[in-house]
Amino acid sequence: MKRQTELNLRIRKKEISGVIALAGLLLLLQFCASCRSTAPFPSVDLSEPGWRVQQGQAVWKFAKNKPELAGEITFAQHADGRCLMEFSKTPFPLVQAKVSVTRWEIEFPPQKLHFSGGGQPPARLMWLQLMQALTGKPVAPPWHFELRPNGGWRLENPLRGESVEGYLEP
Repeated sequence: MKRQTELNLRIRKKEISGVIALAGLLLLLQFCASCRSTAPFPSVDLSEPGWRVQQGQAVWKFAKNKPELAGEITFAQHADGRCLMEFSKTPFPLVQAKVSVTRWEIEFPPQKLHFSGGGQPPARLMWLQLMQALTGKPVAPPWHFELRPNGGWRLENPLRGESVEGYLEP
């Protein structure tokens, strides 16, 4: 019983460290991202015709020597080219990203951060690169995307040590 309690405390400390690392990374993104202001994306109803919605699990590593954060991932793709992605740690959304043919938008709700722009998504924002990869488009260097034989995938930036790997149910 004591060992289980100690194990639970260690796991909890790692989760808290991961959230702190996420907050630091997002604060850094706030100062480094160069985005122009655009009108917000219109709300989306995923039950409308044309949407394909997949859900699964993912593990996000923020950087070298930082803990991983496991969570749920939802990816939706519309026949007209729009895509949505959400990474959450129940019950909180941590990342929400949207892409259309001409625009992109990403939000980090816990930090109240929002970035958006036109054209190609910036290479430094991993979640937008993951959406590119999952739609069959190439990712920007230095990102590397790999489909796994078990139906999973992995996106990694070997220079920064940032990665996300997971799977989506068909």
